Amino acid sequence: MWLFCGLGNPGEEYKETRHNFGFLVLEAFTEKHRLKFKFYKEMESEVAFYKDKVILVKPQTYMNLSGRAVKKWILKERIPLNNLLVIYDDMDLPLGKIKILPKGGAGGHKGMLSIIECLGSSDFPRMKLGIGKPEDRDVVNYVLSPFNEEEKEKVKKVIELAVAALEDLLYKGLLKTMTLYNSQTVV
Repeated sequence: MWLFCGLGNPGEEYKETRHNFGFLVLEAFTEKHRLKFKFYKEMESEVAFYKDKVILVKPQTYMNLSGRAVKKWILKERIPLNNLLVIYDDMDLPLGKIKILPKGGAGGHKGMLSIIECLGSSDFPRMKLGIGKPEDRDVVNYVLSPFNEEEKEKVKKVIELAVAALEDLLYKGLLKTMTLYNSQTVV
């Protein structure tokens, strides 16, 4: 069993923002497979289930507290950390680039930092979705702003690629999926 956790912030005002890239990927996955998210108040998350293979989790705690919901699901379902995949936005990668890693640090990402702190480990896979860096260096406004019109077509293609990578991960494994997708860039 896998746990796919997409990071983002709850609420309409954040729905299409760069910081919600992880949510957008999970929403596309559930739409493709005709699944529905359900809110679990005690688990602080919206959740969907794909066959007996994956629990898809969107923490509803806001980004900086994402680890609380992730830890609850890890404990409840007894998911080993190597079967947790966190999907999130990354400013160190350009828009159009996906990078899947078996483990790593938070890289300054507050949602990842929360998960690492709550789990007491950074030894879990992640899928980084490039958003590029802001020109004016105002990071908070940048990650909380929506993709602009020029970026939207590329974002759509990245989401499709990320969904394909999630499917391949389930059937081909982490290392093969990393090999297939880490070298690709959406133009």
